[in-house]
Amino acid sequence: MATAAPSAASRIAVVTGASSGIGAATARQLAAAGYRVVLTARRKDRIEALAEELVAAGHSATAYPLDVTDRAAVDEFASAFKTIGVLVNNAGGALGADPVATGDPADWRTMYETNVLGTLNLTQALLPKLDASGDGTVVVVSSTAGHGTYEGGGGYVAAKHGAHVLAETLRLEIVGRPVRVIEVAPGMVRTEEFALTRFGGDTEKAAKVYAGVAEPLTADDVAETITWAVTRPSHVNIDLLVVRPRAQASNTKVHREQ
Repeated sequence: MATAAPSAASRIAVVTGASSGIGAATARQLAAAGYRVVLTARRKDRIEALAEELVAAGHSATAYPLDVTDRAAVDEFASAFKTIGVLVNNAGGALGADPVATGDPADWRTMYETNVLGTLNLTQALLPKLDASGDGTVVVVSSTAGHGTYEGGGGYVAAKHGAHVLAETLRLEIVGRPVRVIEVAPGMVRTEEFALTRFGGDTEKAAKVYAGVAEPLTADDVAETITWAVTRPSHVNIDLLVVRPRAQASNTKVHREQ
């Protein structure tokens, strides 16, 4: 007789990059769906505030300050768990919009380490815990930048292509094990920090990214998509879900109102 999968209420969901934007929104929605969420990010004050908010709302949440690029710290974090139900690899980000000819190698390195190696670190450290759950899910939050190039995006595009390939390869390698691998690739999402961080705090440049676009995606839009994919029946794997605002047909074709 088949054993019923553990209920969502008894499961733990780890969300990286949970201090703001898509990560914070995903933590809220997974908590509302009945998961015990573990919030990780470098900014301790933010994840602690979010954990307090969730607990006050009657959910289960724990904050754990973590730099996903620090493998020793990741391994220590992973050692605290026997099983994990869900891992949402959301930590990442973009730096700069320079052409390949003049891009800053330090920015490229930082983007690769966060978007790719950070995802690798958490996935490797927690994969045995996901296996042990008997019904695990790895989510990689990539980007439409991982599926198409655009001028001025070389470093970020390269990193997100790496994240995409990591998810695709992992899915092939662990087929037959009780772990799903889901990739969610958002297009244009307006959050409080993404573009501002990319342009080094330049508010004018950040605003131009969304200029004339009536309704870019929000963090909640993407979080809802992630939560929907995670909460499908165990035998259903959403291999790849690309989500864009209606105004965006591709990375380079966006309708902007005058």
